[in-house]
Amino acid sequence: MDRLYPQLIIDALKNVRYPASGKDIVSAGMVEDDIRIDGNKVSFSLIFDKPTDPFIKSLVRAAEAAITTYISPEVDIKGNIAVKTRVQAPQPAVKPLAGVKNIIGVSSGKGGVGKSTVASNLAVALAREGYRVGLLDADIFGPSMPKMFGVEDAELYMHKVDGRELIIPLEKYGVKLLSIGFLVDKNAPVLWRGSMASNALKQLITDADWGELDYFVIDMPPGTSDIHLTLVQTLGITGVVIVSTPQEVALADARKGIAMFTGDKVNVPILGLVENMAWFTPAQHPEERYYLFGREGGVKLAQELGIKLLAQIPLVADVCDDADAGTPIALKDTMMAHEFIHLAHEVVDAVDERNTQLPPTTRVEVKKK
Repeated sequence: MDRLYPQLIIDALKNVRYPASGKDIVSAGMVEDDIRIDGNKVSFSLIFDKPTDPFIKSLVRAAEAAITTYISPEVDIKGNIAVKTRVQAPQPAVKPLAGVKNIIGVSSGKGGVGKSTVASNLAVALAREGYRVGLLDADIFGPSMPKMFGVEDAELYMHKVDGRELIIPLEKYGVKLLSIGFLVDKNAPVLWRGSMASNALKQLITDADWGELDYFVIDMPPGTSDIHLTLVQTLGITGVVIVSTPQEVALADARKGIAMFTGDKVNVPILGLVENMAWFTPAQHPEERYYLFGREGGVKLAQELGIKLLAQIPLVADVCDDADAGTPIALKDTMMAHEFIHLAHEVVDAVDERNTQLPPTTRVEVKKK
């Protein structure tokens, strides 16, 4: 390996571009003038405007790769790039999701009940009905929306809006979409403490250009956690859709989730309950029903708690197949697609009913495009 010197490092880093601006990190002033060389060991700092920049990790990896690719694989750079933040004057507070009329959380007491499938198809069904829809994958530790929408390898970009650098949500099937899955390695677990997860989630909400939306659907993490509190404290949630299977274990956890949202500390209205996997229907015999997880447990829970039963969604193989293929079944013209269109209508009605209970000055009117 030839002798290392600072300009060699600078020239290599000119091949790394910052996604938000499209400029290379040298021209963008992101490489601090502190390059240190000790034998084959190189270290320096990258400067970001804020500590929560979503591209920090990917840019550090790209800088490391540029050094080893354009200079030599023998350069010791791994772990030697420091991250710094520019000191900036405090910015005035910006109301999150100011252009959003209704915010709908989709939650479940436990995992494995099809919450994300319901959330994704609800969003697509609302878009099919002519509404402007956004979808946030807030399931920090198990983001599945990139897979369900077929955008696992998508890259995020930023642009300036009123002087602020904002993330541009992806748009597919008429739905604006953001997920923590776009910012982490899809093959590695997300090992974050609660505060780190909450901060990342806040950024996807407050530092993204969601624009004008009729419905903003949030796929919440399963269970009850500080992530739910973060969402409630950050946003004025219109109401929550609870998803459960008819199984007694799932219903017990759904009951806890409902108690959390309706408790004094959270106090978010329940729009209704979706009984998912209500029965199994073979594709060849759509008239047949097999109750694999119990029968009408969600119906009974809704009656017991005095909440609305929004839908009973059958278990059909095509739902899973289409989700894995990145094409939510609500896009099609099938019996299952119409189940989710029906759910969308029920959610719209539940939101409208809730809005009629508000003072006239705070009511929200939604019209289709």
